[in-house]
Amino acid sequence: MSVGLSPCRQRQLHEQHSPQPKVPPNPASHMCGVTAWTVTYPSTSCLSRDGFLGRRERVLKVLRKEKLFNKDKQLNLSRPERYHLGLARAKAIQRLVRPFHLHMTMFVTTIREQGSSAQNKFWMPRILEYDIIGCYAQSELGHGSNVKGLETEARWDPVAQEFELHSPYLTASKWWNGGMGRTATHTVPWYSTTDPDDPTRPHTASEYVPYGPQTFVVQIRHGESHQPLQGIAVGDIGPKYGYASMDNGYMLFDHVRVPKSVMLLRLTFVRGQIITHARLVLARAFQDRDGVAPTRSRPRHEVQVLDSPTVQIRILPLLAATFALRYTGEYMYNLYHESRRTIENGDFGPLAALHSASSGLKSLCTTIAADGIETCRRAMGGHGFGGGSGLVGLNPDYLSKPTVEGGNWMITQQVAAYLIKKMTQCVRHALQDLTEELFKGYIRDRARHTPASFLPADGSIDDDALVQIFQWRAAALSFAAYQARVEEKKPWTSLMIQLHNLSHAYSYHILVSTFHAALSSSSVASFSSPAPSSASSFLLTSAVSASDLHVLDARVLEMMTELRPHAVKLVDAWAVPDWVLDSALGRYDGKVYEDLFERAHRKNTLNMTTFNVDWRGEEVVLGSGDRGKQLLAKL
Repeated sequence: MSVGLSPCRQRQLHEQHSPQPKVPPNPASHMCGVTAWTVTYPSTSCLSRDGFLGRRERVLKVLRKEKLFNKDKQLNLSRPERYHLGLARAKAIQRLVRPFHLHMTMFVTTIREQGSSAQNKFWMPRILEYDIIGCYAQSELGHGSNVKGLETEARWDPVAQEFELHSPYLTASKWWNGGMGRTATHTVPWYSTTDPDDPTRPHTASEYVPYGPQTFVVQIRHGESHQPLQGIAVGDIGPKYGYASMDNGYMLFDHVRVPKSVMLLRLTFVRGQIITHARLVLARAFQDRDGVAPTRSRPRHEVQVLDSPTVQIRILPLLAATFALRYTGEYMYNLYHESRRTIENGDFGPLAALHSASSGLKSLCTTIAADGIETCRRAMGGHGFGGGSGLVGLNPDYLSKPTVEGGNWMITQQVAAYLIKKMTQCVRHALQDLTEELFKGYIRDRARHTPASFLPADGSIDDDALVQIFQWRAAALSFAAYQARVEEKKPWTSLMIQLHNLSHAYSYHILVSTFHAALSSSSVASFSSPAPSSASSFLLTSAVSASDLHVLDARVLEMMTELRPHAVKLVDAWAVPDWVLDSALGRYDGKVYEDLFERAHRKNTLNMTTFNVDWRGEEVVLGSGDRGKQLLAKL
């Protein structure tokens, strides 16, 4: 087995040797499915919102021509050089198409969604014209996902009508905040707000009452000199596992006074964006699949890696997951906007459900994507470890996502708390929403429940039964958590692992249900769900029968055989351009080995220097006579 051809090139070769009629695009069949594949350009379904494909092509057409965006030697740059390059590129894009990702996502979205009409009127023109550059500052050195534990204080002074911002401890330092280190002029930090208990007399620290976390808009650097303002210490935190070009920062406040007008007065969209992003990252990892078709450099008789069941069992379930993540991202997008409209009308009822869904799905989806990238890398064999895989940057850069915006283990506890509350309401006959309707059905039917069978005698798969299985497991685990916590009064810490599994089970139910609903509205006849790592929870909750589990492995092997001929087109649907992919293994023209050699022989800057390897002398670069002084100057 050896490295192979990109999905796009495979499709070309397949069509050359096995001509098939082109079917005109049919809007009704533009859902990206598994068993039915008749759409010529399925990427229009996966990536069509807001004219994304057209905009991307226009942007790439410009970037490919600019030397500043050449990636040939990018992996050989040091971290300071990567930040210099990243800033130069961001400024160039600003002149072309308006960049600074965190500025235009987390910063602008927080102000737009949480700011009042007057605050939006003041801040948004400055933001959109890039008169200011912003970042988002929640996590602290000693407090990441624990928002209630934030130590940075915003103390209200009723006499001066100001807030005093202060970092009382080293652990109160804002930490990890992207764009803060060297770039941002403004930030949206989270503070623990306190008000005096009696505004008519002098106050001591003990007389201030905590009012919980709150966001502000704060200027941190001078607009012209770009130096930190008085009372603010801010800088870059240093090297990290990935994102070498990102200036993740630290910041402390020393009794900084700000007017009350900078406190934001009104949901955040951040976790929804992370869920949507997961499917694109995982889809990009699949573009680097190797060994699935002959190349010009490899004979046809050589075995194709993806034909091996040991590779298929790792890759094909993840391929299904990319599409499930796509539809779940759409679900979160719609849920967010529906909830926002309801909340703006004064009804805050959907807020808890939105928070629960976004927290649980953020944990599950980023775990699937991060683990999936590494699974794809390992499936490539030796070439997966090299720079030509295209994953050297993608893999470590994405590993921040299971941690940011709530650690993936911590935020599942919030989901479990919501589900236990909902189950308690159901037991007490307080039916209100669809979650409780699911739980009510479980309470009503659990005594006479028989496991659903998703494998009919005709050898097909009952998709409706699959959805019911995931729903039943989520409800059963929620009821078990209710019994342990509410009825048996077990301490929360003793249940944390059980509650984490509950959150993932409930999120899997959403993932599978939305996937099924999307495909049910298309011409696709069946689907393959992204399978959890263990079947024991299905069996223990009577969601599925032991007889079905007994034959499941054999049925999975059959499904992989059925799916294999469509795998290339399914991957191809995501239409990731070569410039974005930056991979020898996934390039469109199939010149895999040629590109690998080109990267090693001509583009590797290490090969452009001749070294003095004689141990008797201190000279490192041959002929330089520097006795290693250049190297020592960098240490």
